Amino acid sequence: MRVEQFIRESALRAPQKVGLTAGGRHFTFADLDRLSDNLAGALRARGLMRGDRVILFMDNAWETVVGIFGVLKAGGVFCPVNPTTKAQKLAFILNNSEARALITQARVSGVAADALHENESVAFTLVAGGAPKEELRAPSPFEACIETPPEVPLPFAGIEIDLAMLVYTSGSTGFPKGVMMTHQNVVAAATSITTYLENTADDVILNVLPVSFDYGLYQVLMAAKVGARLVLEKSFAFPRAILDRVKAECVTGLPLVPTMASLVLQMKDLEPGAFPHLRYISNTAAALPPAHIQRLRDLFPGTKLFSMYGLTECKRCTYLPPDQLDVRPGSVGIPIPGTEGFVVGDDGKEVPRGETGELVIRGPHVMKGYWRNEEATARALRPGPFAWEKILYTGDLFRRDEQGFLYFVGRKDDIIKTRGEKVSPKEVENVIYTIPGVREVAVVGVPDEVLGLALKAVVAIDPGVQLEARDIVRACASQLEDFMVPKHVEFRAALPKTDTGKVSRRLVAAGAEGDDA
Repeated sequence: MRVEQFIRESALRAPQKVGLTAGGRHFTFADLDRLSDNLAGALRARGLMRGDRVILFMDNAWETVVGIFGVLKAGGVFCPVNPTTKAQKLAFILNNSEARALITQARVSGVAADALHENESVAFTLVAGGAPKEELRAPSPFEACIETPPEVPLPFAGIEIDLAMLVYTSGSTGFPKGVMMTHQNVVAAATSITTYLENTADDVILNVLPVSFDYGLYQVLMAAKVGARLVLEKSFAFPRAILDRVKAECVTGLPLVPTMASLVLQMKDLEPGAFPHLRYISNTAAALPPAHIQRLRDLFPGTKLFSMYGLTECKRCTYLPPDQLDVRPGSVGIPIPGTEGFVVGDDGKEVPRGETGELVIRGPHVMKGYWRNEEATARALRPGPFAWEKILYTGDLFRRDEQGFLYFVGRKDDIIKTRGEKVSPKEVENVIYTIPGVREVAVVGVPDEVLGLALKAVVAIDPGVQLEARDIVRACASQLEDFMVPKHVEFRAALPKTDTGKVSRRLVAAGAEGDDA
């Protein structure tokens, strides 16, 4: 099965059902199928060939959804890029992917035009939401491209082992890496996730996560797969308005990341049980602190909370069944259906239960590699237990309990060595998050003449809360070994974040000073 069949089959099953609500408009599945067909025809008419890459430099808009399925129907490979990306990075992605086409929006078309100055592969551009800028390459209005049906039947698009998408993720070298996912990969991941979330056509999923972020992207794909309605919002900048929308649209599924959950928990006037239609909340990108999990459960008593862990290279690795939250609140669960995961040492052999090692994943959702980057691919995909396969080394440290449940310890490159001991920043952060009033925290290593690296906690607190450095140190000293207690504490109004809304330790560390707060 190919991914564009999600929209075709939902249109056949329920053509007049609303499949997308975005930008004040409602689109039935028949609308989405027709508009994406028209776009596919326009792309082929402009010379797009099977396997060509198309950059979607767009925000969370209905045009983005049509763009995804239109590119796939044309036999292309779509590549979503966050619209806040600057011209230099966009130019790198355009060049590295050897993109044939660029679909963008008028409001960011200036950045796109600047990026195209350093690119030769793009043959044409489509621009939504306004007049195309003349400096863009062979520009056409997106709206005009979706008005007219294809003049000839669409040619054969391909098979399920063809690439469906390239998603660029941060690289250790400073240059992003293009994760190659086939239709087979995407279908396997979407099928597994919708199975344990128990998604059906009756679901209404509200997504504020960037579609350029795979967690947000899969909300689009999974809703289309099961025939659910997707309510697409641009951001979580106004949490109260989003929660009002959850209530008004009778939303049943709400995907969150930890920073969004933190904002929800700051709302003092939310009443427990105020969202009776909300069937589940999911979280990934980073593990929720156990203290936040409990507060969310208190606030949404009739809602299942799925704590999950994943990475772009396979979309999703694990999930914790909601009935296990009370038993093991610090766990990110078990491998998703149809996959396997285990913890290995430096020698690649599985370590005993309870010991820390690197998580490896095997399954049909594992990427094919990094685009045009054999060295990075060889580090991530290595021979597995059977001769015919390669498995994904995640670069993340985990431990496994006696029942097989997994616990995230930290990134291999996040581990801080101080006093000769290895410290996981995540473990210290979880303790600090239990302190009332702490909104965000990142623990980093700062240079120290005696220790080599000293631990520093950078903390953002809720408005009106009074906390001092000694409060943070005291809490850590009461729960952690002495070498894990931060030597320095700094308070900030907010912590820097990545494009996907995660607190960025790298950016925090770049601004961290060693002096005591």
